[in-house]
Amino acid sequence: MSSPSRSQQNRLGHETSPYLLQHKDNPVDWWPWGPEALAEAKSTNRPILLSVGYAACHWCHVMAHESFEDEATAAVMNKLFVNIKVDREERPDIDQIYMSALHHLGEQGGWPLTMFLTPAGEPVWGGTYFPKESRYGRPAFVDVLQEVARLFREEPAKIGNNRDALMHRLGQRARPEGKVVVGAKELGQISLQIANALDPTHGGLRGAPKFPNTALYEMLWRTGLRQDDARYLDAIEHTLERISEGGIYDHLGGGFSRYSVDERWLVPHFEKMLYDNAQLLEMLALVWGRSRNPLFKQRAAETVGWLKREMTTPGGAFSASLDADSEGEEGKFYVWSRAEIFKVLGEEDGAYFASHYDVTDEGNFEGHTILNRLARVPRNEEDEQRLSVLRGKLFAVREPRVRPGLDDKVLADWNGLMIASLVNAGTMFGESEWIAMARRAFDFIAKAMTKGDRLGHSWRDGRLLYPGLASDFAAMIRAALALYEATGEKACLDRALAWQNALDRHYTNPDNGGYYLTADDAEGLVIRPSSTSDDATPNPNSIAAGNLVRLAVLSGDDRWRTSADRLFDCVLAGALDHLFSHAALLNALDLRLHAAEIVATGPDHARFADAALKLPFINRIVLRAPAAAALSATHPAQAKIAAGQGSAAFVCVGERCSLPVIEPGKIAEAVMAMKANLQA
Repeated sequence: MSSPSRSQQNRLGHETSPYLLQHKDNPVDWWPWGPEALAEAKSTNRPILLSVGYAACHWCHVMAHESFEDEATAAVMNKLFVNIKVDREERPDIDQIYMSALHHLGEQGGWPLTMFLTPAGEPVWGGTYFPKESRYGRPAFVDVLQEVARLFREEPAKIGNNRDALMHRLGQRARPEGKVVVGAKELGQISLQIANALDPTHGGLRGAPKFPNTALYEMLWRTGLRQDDARYLDAIEHTLERISEGGIYDHLGGGFSRYSVDERWLVPHFEKMLYDNAQLLEMLALVWGRSRNPLFKQRAAETVGWLKREMTTPGGAFSASLDADSEGEEGKFYVWSRAEIFKVLGEEDGAYFASHYDVTDEGNFEGHTILNRLARVPRNEEDEQRLSVLRGKLFAVREPRVRPGLDDKVLADWNGLMIASLVNAGTMFGESEWIAMARRAFDFIAKAMTKGDRLGHSWRDGRLLYPGLASDFAAMIRAALALYEATGEKACLDRALAWQNALDRHYTNPDNGGYYLTADDAEGLVIRPSSTSDDATPNPNSIAAGNLVRLAVLSGDDRWRTSADRLFDCVLAGALDHLFSHAALLNALDLRLHAAEIVATGPDHARFADAALKLPFINRIVLRAPAAAALSATHPAQAKIAAGQGSAAFVCVGERCSLPVIEPGKIAEAVMAMKANLQA
């Protein structure tokens, strides 16, 4: 098939993904992933060059500019390969398979992911970024292309050996070998390992780059609360403070960048991802619940302000990401010179602002300044008010700059994370508008991205990528349950139950008791992905485990608890050698073992429920039961509610429930007393 002329767009011009559309004018004869591309490879007997990236990826832009926009390089690609471009956010199933193949080759992962496949789609070899000219210890991209094509042509046996080895590794399934017992003692031991890996000076895990590993932070926080150990709690508070004051946070516009390239949280990789901000917003609320540090409340409010201003779609859902680059430079939108700041603020205010935000003549990033407050400069309330005004002036000047690109596709799983976060943070901070924002996003996905009881994965411009992934179901079920606990609206619980039944019907993995990423009626790939490890987001198996624990309580149906226990028994066995990458699963297990179930009952039950919702959302489940009939017959509080009069709350841990708590303000005290009694 002939390549399109340069007066035409390539085949990506018909896609909706902003990342794919970034490449529609490349001279590369790109195909989107699909049966047509695979058929072309088979009919022409050409190997496949698979390039996977995402819209906010800096090095994806670099490789695109150097190679994919270059006529000579494109000519080699078009002659030797069928070239397929994939948006990893649209197709995480494809990304997971071929990234796993790269890891099996002993290579460090990252994006752009560059993989060479047989015409049937089987992986053979690959890497990440390849420069146009040989540098960074990496061969020139054209040399790589020619050598791989030569091997396919002249040494098919070597290609076949690589293919067979990789397919064997990819096809290996972790199967449980006996029951693994993990209890409070073991969770405490794992937490100690995490604590020993923390950077005592800068927070987070030691070394660089630094990522906001929120699942690990949550695990330490859970252990600190359970053991009443201030060392863990203080360590996480310190980490969150450093993140909140560092350059990884946008001090003018709100929101957090993907990660820090240095150990101090100073220099970010400037892309802003929805999922990072969802997880950090929840962490800010959680830690604020203990510390009452006004910094965390401020960062939470500013981040929600950014979400509302820059990331909310017309339908009320949330966009995926903001690019790291603008005008071809990483971070250009966000950095300042000292002269620019003094021009806006004047000499006196400029000098004052500079002393608080690390502004110098030489800068702290490639001759420019990334605003940060990592230096411990004393500030009082008057300082904060003055700095707020000055930040507002700089923000107004920054707004007309050429903005980073917005990837405005709506991903059900990432939206689910943010919806739950807005609900949980909204209840902690008493921000009803945040819960309303969450509900609008939820309603959009329930309407525009749902067919019957089945979710789609990605939506943009009225086009839905369907069917969805296990991650979509897990995250949206979690969102539905958070809304149900916060509002008591039964429709949210009904939706969660319908989605859970669909997840079980189409995604269950009989080999390990968990869930495949893809549905049983989805497009067939070379393998069916079924990882249990966390990535930048919690693994869907881990989210699902926590969901099942909450569903058992909120629905009164014990079969969900049985399902949760079966999932833990099976998946934990395969996680023992990689516990740090299964922190979200261990957090779900902690919920199963130690959750405080708070039953609000009586005609004034809403007042008790509202008080219960102020407790840390990671280890409480709030059940509204105006009368005993609202509970299952086997519920431990059933008899107590039936025998009681008036409104009250009962705190249940395991199979034991407290005496009625008749003052909403005493619920937290009752929770502590119940847990202390059980530990005694």
